[in-house]
Amino acid sequence: MTNSEVVLTPEGYKKLLDELDYLTKKRRREIAERIKESIEFGELAENPEYNDAKNEQAFVEGRIAQINELLAKAKVIRRRGAKTDRVVLGSRVTLRDLETGEEEDYLLVGSVEADPSNHRISNESPVGKAIIGKKPGEIVRVEVPTGYLEYEVVKIKKK
Repeated sequence: MTNSEVVLTPEGYKKLLDELDYLTKKRRREIAERIKESIEFGELAENPEYNDAKNEQAFVEGRIAQINELLAKAKVIRRRGAKTDRVVLGSRVTLRDLETGEEEDYLLVGSVEADPSNHRISNESPVGKAIIGKKPGEIVRVEVPTGYLEYEVVKIKKK
């Protein structure tokens, strides 16, 4: 991870805080109990329950460290009172595919929160880069492996 800031929506920030709380207060305790129980089985070198619990512990501790690093670098974007005349991080944008005429709504978020299957696109994605700063009615052209896609920015809403 780089030293640059991590852009998050208020919801994304809260989701990370909730995950951190769950991992530190519940999962750590559960794993510690599993380790304690598996030690009672005897020889640790050939104890699959112990090894599984230690591996899970390492994974959870790694995720806790990752979340702490993300939160330390977090810049939470606030949209209250923001104008909706241009696409910015946190905008909900309706795009029309100029080839098919289909319209889709997307939420423009930072890369940490991106989830294209749930219409949350990253500002660092090709579409995200193309629509930043655009106004309703503007056309964007996005390069994809098979050529180009063109979209019209139909409307912009506050999240």
